[in-house]
Amino acid sequence: MKNLLRNISYVLFFFVFLSGILILLNNPEKKPADISLSTLVAQINDQKVKEIDVTDSDLNVIMTDGTIEKSLKEKEAGLTETFKNYGVDPAKLDSVNIVVKGESSSSLWLGAILPFLLPFLLIAGFIWFMLRQAQRGNNQALSFGMSKARVSDPKDKKNRVVFNDVAGAKEAKEELYEIVEFLKTPKKFLSLGAKIPKGVLLLGSPGTGKTLIAKAVAGEANVPFFNISGSEFVEMFVGVGASRVRDLFKQAKKNSPAIVFIDEIDAVGRHRGAGLGGGHDEREQTLNQILVEMDGFDTNTNVIVIAATNRPDVLDPALLRPGRFDRRVVMDLPDIEERSAILKIHSKNKPLVKDVDLRVIAQRTPGFSGADLANLLNEAAILSARRGKKTIGMNELAESIEKVILGPERKSRRIDEDEKKIIAYHEAGHALIASTLKHADPVQKISIISRGNAGGYTLNAPTKDKTLHSRNYFIDELSVFLGGYLSERLTFGDITTGASNDLERATAIARNLVTRYGMSDLGPRTFGHKEEMVFLGKEMHEEKNYSEETAREIDNQVTKFIADAYKVAEKILIDKKDLLDKISNVLLEKETIEQAEFNEIMGIAPAKKNEPARNATHSVAGGGEAVIVEPVEAVTETAEEKTETIEVKTS
Repeated sequence: MKNLLRNISYVLFFFVFLSGILILLNNPEKKPADISLSTLVAQINDQKVKEIDVTDSDLNVIMTDGTIEKSLKEKEAGLTETFKNYGVDPAKLDSVNIVVKGESSSSLWLGAILPFLLPFLLIAGFIWFMLRQAQRGNNQALSFGMSKARVSDPKDKKNRVVFNDVAGAKEAKEELYEIVEFLKTPKKFLSLGAKIPKGVLLLGSPGTGKTLIAKAVAGEANVPFFNISGSEFVEMFVGVGASRVRDLFKQAKKNSPAIVFIDEIDAVGRHRGAGLGGGHDEREQTLNQILVEMDGFDTNTNVIVIAATNRPDVLDPALLRPGRFDRRVVMDLPDIEERSAILKIHSKNKPLVKDVDLRVIAQRTPGFSGADLANLLNEAAILSARRGKKTIGMNELAESIEKVILGPERKSRRIDEDEKKIIAYHEAGHALIASTLKHADPVQKISIISRGNAGGYTLNAPTKDKTLHSRNYFIDELSVFLGGYLSERLTFGDITTGASNDLERATAIARNLVTRYGMSDLGPRTFGHKEEMVFLGKEMHEEKNYSEETAREIDNQVTKFIADAYKVAEKILIDKKDLLDKISNVLLEKETIEQAEFNEIMGIAPAKKNEPARNATHSVAGGGEAVIVEPVEAVTETAEEKTETIEVKTS
């Protein structure tokens, strides 16, 4: 677009320039006024005429005062004879200087030719413009199949990333440091007959730092870094992606040692012949070319291919075989120590209040990825600026955690007093049961202020990061889920739609206890097999590999789990009805209860310093219906679990 505007400006300038020349030639100076011959004779007799310039076409008369110039449009063969015939005094005519001038040949030529030449010049200029555009378009066509990879120069110290800039991921760094050593000293490995992996596949959830650590490998090895996304290979025309792959590897080999990083490789590396929707020739040809290029590496070619994806299950098996992406590095969600280190890195350029303890923030954010933590600090900085503060305090950081999990506060939302009371008792029921049961996560905060889609919420706090969950934990969680439902029923004699998602989540947990975790009376086995589409990465259907009689037993077990949890929650709320009322009244008065105040109401000993916080149970009110959504810690890393639960953050 920029070049197009520049070329158009050239044509316009050319047109204006030629037009100006034509105007100047046709109007070399200001045209004098026309006078008749009789008037001129009278002026000569009055001795007002100083000079008469005679040309082929007219007379230019200069008056004695030197300021007035006039022209005569009448032509005569003998000018002096004509004046005498008109009665001009010969003595006075002798005082007039008569100069005969002939029109220049150049002026005649330009004046005659240029008006005819100008259209041809304009046409020539237009043709030149079109040819220039066509030539430029041809260059674009020639470069259409060239790689669009962005190259990071190792000499650029300002934007260089090294392992010290990546917090956590200790095991991943150790695995990748071998790649760095090979790029630095390949002879050390080749002399022993070792073959360094040609490809490294980085696996992990979004935001865990896959791209960052790939840049760090290039920074540590001090080699060029070719960065491209998988989607940038694929175009409408078949064969373009394969051409770009060839060009990318050609450039990498020319600049070896080098690192080629392909982000989101699943965009072109999906399983071939999946069946659904037919094949995609362009994507499959691009994948085939990647496979060929990786096979075509010489042992002495110091080019390492690093790819990243969060969907390894959809990749073609040919990519994952030894000799291609034969090394896999998992980027896990950071633990508490790694979260502390990540927060320190992202807070370097942010003015924090002296009493800010980033470890406390790390303890309150299990399940947060590196990108989430960076976003948390950014939200805290924005919140501090909005409040007119020069530094970032703990209040802003704590509020930003809730904003990242649930969304912004909606203080302007008006809630009816009766509905507000229902929400208060609902959240108080969750909190009371969670604080009473041994295996449930302790309460960190309760609020009935609308935030995001939530009408109210309860933050629960595990005492440590969790990767495994026990049967007792799930059973207590079932009671916590039913706390809001029972609190409404016992207090108001009625229930609302606010418990709908509570019941859905409780049912899902109870069914998983029976069908997936082997934690029911039916014994240590699973029931059902869920099929997933490799092409889409989505669950398609569940295979029912059990009889109708077993299905009835499964339903009975699910009902039993929920019924037992119901009895436990009901007994707690009845026995501690005074505490339920007290918590609800404080919520109605203050709208928010922090952990210390809640523990004081419950008569619990003060929480230890740096106690972590996590896991939100919140009622979402909208369209006349309140939905309970509780983010619960993930039990497994399978795709089935993620599709069944609504997770804010998981650990």
